[in-house]
Amino acid sequence: MDEEHSNIKIRGQIHMLMVGEPGTGKSQMLRQANTLCSRSVMTTGIGSTSAGLTVACFKDGSEYILEAGALVLADCGVCTIDEFGIIRNEDKASIHEAMEQ
Repeated sequence: MDEEHSNIKIRGQIHMLMVGEPGTGKSQMLRQANTLCSRSVMTTGIGSTSAGLTVACFKDGSEYILEAGALVLADCGVCTIDEFGIIRNEDKASIHEAMEQ
């Protein structure tokens, strides 16, 4: 890069939001993106929590177990979330935090 643009940060990954009227094929496009990518996870906003999308911790006897969520499983791949508007605001905050990493 030249001197003029040396302070510009270029992201290595993109985030995309599709918005449109019902019945315009957004969900079908998400499903197709999952079939094209070898590492992909598809989930829906219905019933999704921040733990289910990022990571959940369980206690098994005296040991703790971490279970990866959709965003972790799709690392360096594609994570598609259908019906994103249904996710609670508290859970959206954790998704946005993960997207900033």
